[in-house]
Amino acid sequence: MITMNTLLKNNKIAIVLILLIVASLTYYANNTKPPEQTVQLIPVDSITHGHGLAVDVKDDSRLYIATHHGLLVLKNDKELYRLGSSKDDYMGFSPHPVESNVFLSSGHPISGGNIGFQKSADGGFTWTKVSNGVNGPVDFHAMAVSPANPKIIYGWYQGAIQRSDDGGANWSIVSKDILAVQLTAHPTDENIVYATTPNGRGVLISKDKGMMWESLSSALENGQVAVIAIDRTEPNQMLVYAQTQEGLAKSEDGGKTWSKIPERFGGETVLYIAYSPHGHNTIYILTHKNSIYKSTDGGNAWNKIL
Repeated sequence: MITMNTLLKNNKIAIVLILLIVASLTYYANNTKPPEQTVQLIPVDSITHGHGLAVDVKDDSRLYIATHHGLLVLKNDKELYRLGSSKDDYMGFSPHPVESNVFLSSGHPISGGNIGFQKSADGGFTWTKVSNGVNGPVDFHAMAVSPANPKIIYGWYQGAIQRSDDGGANWSIVSKDILAVQLTAHPTDENIVYATTPNGRGVLISKDKGMMWESLSSALENGQVAVIAIDRTEPNQMLVYAQTQEGLAKSEDGGKTWSKIPERFGGETVLYIAYSPHGHNTIYILTHKNSIYKSTDGGNAWNKIL
């Protein structure tokens, strides 16, 4: 026969067990990492269809390569990995200028369509959609975050430059009819942004956060310009890959004058240039055939590393 004391005792035990289960589930939810397949480094043999290039803001040994098939990292100039299992297309890839684990991108999910504007807060392993942009979901093929004010972000979509002043939550169109190959924000002046063009306009510069544009240098006009890169530690130091310069060229006066660099990169076209945030002597280049070159003397001499 079950007594009242036995029932009360059993009920107390049941309540304690339930409380323990709830506490365990709460701890697990708050303290476990994402699934293993999303956080591991997966070795890969080569780069396919590169879309962006950046040196880690805190670790010079890590070079990030955004591709049509996921985000890669090159460690110590020789070990190539995919960050997690995602093979989404990361167009407009832009690292946060201060926080090494924060990346921004747009592009296309592997399932199709447009991603909109998204953010990773764990070093590129997982991503969260932040907003659609104007007339989106957008597919920003060109994008830039201001090192001077990381809340200011630019994106090019459907022939127009969009700007966000709140880290990507809200966007507005600030200028139209600009065909931008790449956008680059000035390292120390949040009002200045550059756009390279494929239609003979050379490099354009805006001094009012993308609203009005003018030519940066007549020496770059009447030819295509694939990329412009600016040294964050010495903003007057710049590199371009431009048709009028017959390839790579360097400026030491903020883009007023340019000197040609004779390196031809095996006949491959330079698409992306990344200065190390820790000093202008270390620079990386990604070509249209997905080769990576490195300079340790400010861009004068180059060695192929991948």
